Amino acid sequence: MNRLPQAVLAVIFLFIVCLSGAKADGPAPIKVGVTMALTGHYAKFGQEQLNGIKMWVDDINERGALLGRPVRLIYYNDQSDSLLVTDLYEKLIVEDRVDLLLNPYSSTLTIAASNIAEKHDIPMVVAASAPGIWARGLKNVFGVYTPADHNMDPIIALAADKGLTRIGLAYADTDFPHAIAHGVRARVLEHHMKIVFDESYPREKGDFAELIQRLAKTRPEVIIVGGYLNDAIAFFREARAQGLSPMMFAFSGGPALLEFGAALGTDEVEGVLSSTQWKAGERMPESSDFTFRFKRRYGHNASYQAAGGYAAGQVLEAAVRLAGSTRSDDVRAMLASMKFRSLLGHYRVDETGKQTGKPIYVLQWKNGRRRLVLPRDLAQSELIYPFQHKEKVME
Repeated sequence: MNRLPQAVLAVIFLFIVCLSGAKADGPAPIKVGVTMALTGHYAKFGQEQLNGIKMWVDDINERGALLGRPVRLIYYNDQSDSLLVTDLYEKLIVEDRVDLLLNPYSSTLTIAASNIAEKHDIPMVVAASAPGIWARGLKNVFGVYTPADHNMDPIIALAADKGLTRIGLAYADTDFPHAIAHGVRARVLEHHMKIVFDESYPREKGDFAELIQRLAKTRPEVIIVGGYLNDAIAFFREARAQGLSPMMFAFSGGPALLEFGAALGTDEVEGVLSSTQWKAGERMPESSDFTFRFKRRYGHNASYQAAGGYAAGQVLEAAVRLAGSTRSDDVRAMLASMKFRSLLGHYRVDETGKQTGKPIYVLQWKNGRRRLVLPRDLAQSELIYPFQHKEKVME
């Protein structure tokens, strides 16, 4: 058997080494940092937001990278703990040396994370909505969600259009629901309506019997509840048990999830309204493609938290591409000035970084399904009104 001369073998060996070195010395990845609640109070929704972010990162890399560089996601479990969020964002910036930042799930944890982003002067794109995030004069926080104090605007306007004037308001004692309540009070004044009940309740409250008894005595025509999935289920269950049936029954986000109907029975929740930051629909941008691919990947329908995580990534990507740079100054300037259409809708912010371009969406449970009913130009179905109306509506 003929053997290759040693000189030829040496050349081949050097060629292989050079190839390996070229691959190792390829473009450095753009590092995106985030923490997420994968355990603790916010775990379910934190995981969903992270799912959306992961899908965005993979989509970029499959398209061929960002500014010629692959994108690498670095994330940690913040355990729904704001103190841990602070430590972990320091780690992301100082030790991991990330180029770009996204926010953790929830307004409370986002406030903690954004303090660290501001300290290090790194812009952060935020899928959270409490106005307090932008009320601190920071220059590095840019929102993709409609602010929480406008969460119930279309529902208040709808009630006014129907001639309703008596509003009952209950809300959980945390940042996001407090902002909702503040916005409701402002819109009620604008529409010359009256709040007949206005009360907060503890975040982990499970028994609403006494609160609802007092609420019922005020004879509200519209009931608005600002809170989360579990308290929305418990509140509505008790309201039905006591026979409380206003002309409109609206929640912030809880009924936007399938778990609401599954827990209470879809017949029982017929007509319930919910504000939401996103709902898959035929007229929503990119909606069909995103929902199809998300379900194929994760095995369940995308929530608005997942869409929010994906859209926050889209906005960050657009700013980097338009700036042609990952430098904080360049990305910040682009996030402050650009107009963009993401999965959630229009992106446009004011001088504080607060979202001004995207409306809030309203869905309603109809015939066992969640249907988008507002804004009207995107509606999938006509509104059931009043709430007590139980007749099945043919679509």
